[in-house]
Amino acid sequence: MAPRFLFITGGVVSSLGKGLAASTIGTLLKSRGFKVRLRKLDPYLNIDPGTMSPHEHGEVFVTDDGAETDLDLGHYERFTDQPAARGDNVTAGQLYLDILNRERQGDFGGKTVQVIPHVTDAIKASVTNNLVDEDFVVCEIGGTVGDIESLPFLEAIRQFSNQSPARCMFIHVTLVPQLRTTKEIKTKPTQHSVKELLSAGIQPAILLCRGEDPLADSAREKISLFCNIPMARVISAPDIDIIYEAPAIYHQGGLDDEILSYFGIKNAPAPDLRAWQKVVDIMRHPEDEVVIGVVGKYLDNLDSYKSLDEALTHGGIANHVRIKRRWIDAQKLCEDNGERLLDALDGVLVPGGFGERGAQGKTRAITWARTQRVPCFGICFGMQLAVIETARQLAGLTHANSDEFGESESAIVGYLSSWVKNGRKITRKQNAQIGGTMRLGSYPATLDKNSRVFDIYGTETINERHRHRYEINLRYIDDLARAGMQVTGRSPDGQLPEIVERPDHPWFIGVQFHPELKSRPLAPHPLFISFIAAAIEHRRLV
Repeated sequence: MAPRFLFITGGVVSSLGKGLAASTIGTLLKSRGFKVRLRKLDPYLNIDPGTMSPHEHGEVFVTDDGAETDLDLGHYERFTDQPAARGDNVTAGQLYLDILNRERQGDFGGKTVQVIPHVTDAIKASVTNNLVDEDFVVCEIGGTVGDIESLPFLEAIRQFSNQSPARCMFIHVTLVPQLRTTKEIKTKPTQHSVKELLSAGIQPAILLCRGEDPLADSAREKISLFCNIPMARVISAPDIDIIYEAPAIYHQGGLDDEILSYFGIKNAPAPDLRAWQKVVDIMRHPEDEVVIGVVGKYLDNLDSYKSLDEALTHGGIANHVRIKRRWIDAQKLCEDNGERLLDALDGVLVPGGFGERGAQGKTRAITWARTQRVPCFGICFGMQLAVIETARQLAGLTHANSDEFGESESAIVGYLSSWVKNGRKITRKQNAQIGGTMRLGSYPATLDKNSRVFDIYGTETINERHRHRYEINLRYIDDLARAGMQVTGRSPDGQLPEIVERPDHPWFIGVQFHPELKSRPLAPHPLFISFIAAAIEHRRLV
């Protein structure tokens, strides 16, 4: 049977939570026995988020097959526990690039290339590409209704619906604000947003009404009347302090029942949300609290660390503790008495990042955690800095550095094409393209059986997701070992160090990959479980 398509749009303002809505819908449908695929269509002209600034765009979420995608795909995976793929995030830039390349090759036979039909046809094709046997495809349209860049996407899904009206549904996420002074609920912004959609030829079937508090029936009735939508399909979506409560809240509001009713689906089993309720209960009633310092450089937009933030929460859930985060600006650690920012931490996490800015502060945090014997977790760039710190402070390699800070013959960390088996350095071409030049996606690694990480994973072979340009030079492995740092995970061919750890430390692990990308609330990543457990133990000892 052909899949049914749910198109999710947003109105009034941005950042209303379309990604969370799509994730929750996918979770509810999957829990009722349906096969679901979630997709995101982004109207921006970048080819992908890979070269966009974290300060502006937030996190780049990497899939198993190496796609650099929007952070909403992280929500999709965490909620549905279903890996996303390259075709599940499409940008306008990708579509236009493909169309223009085809035009240069003569694929259009000399015809005028236009938004309609060529761009809209490409958008429609992206909705259906590479489907297998899904029952539902939940497709989130990025941006806000009324934005000029969204118009081709709205036109495309309008056409799509006309071609298969019985198999398409439009769900609109909108804002219903409350005036602070009068406490009045204002429905007019939602009315105008729906009117904007109608002008594009789209009648939403369900409205998800975002607001600080649950929406009163009188307001739902008014919205129903003016927007020509049955009241049962005007669903309140209030603010919640724990996002993992969303499946229960939306189910109580009747969202999944109304979706199935719209398509005439009867007798579907009720969703089993007990595991989600257990997660919420642990988060509301933790047994203890630990303080984790995250030493970062993109702190003006914490969405830059979205998956990392969630993975810490998952580690806390597994250990029944609340995670109190202390977001520490790496550059401030270099100021006079900057180390005071590290006082009373139960664990230090040094995440990934790009460029030299903040590297010195991150390195100071690593030194502090090593000498104070506080659990320390370095991820990607954080692992590389941990290696450099050991080389400089303990191995006598005082000039050890990274090519990321400027090419150097003393680089212990080099561009991923810099090292060959004999350790000879290869210089990267100047002004080379930076987009699409990283090691991306899932790669296997083999673990040393006599290591902490082997005990943590419980297996000799792992697969983890990568996003980096630089690698550790194997020439220095023996120097690091003499300084107490062991390489305990390598690529299967033995050429690329994937994990380092210090056996002489209570918990000191660095990983080249990004474990946070595979962590789930119902299946926390083992490294985060172990890291938080070590932080709990440290808290009990001090």
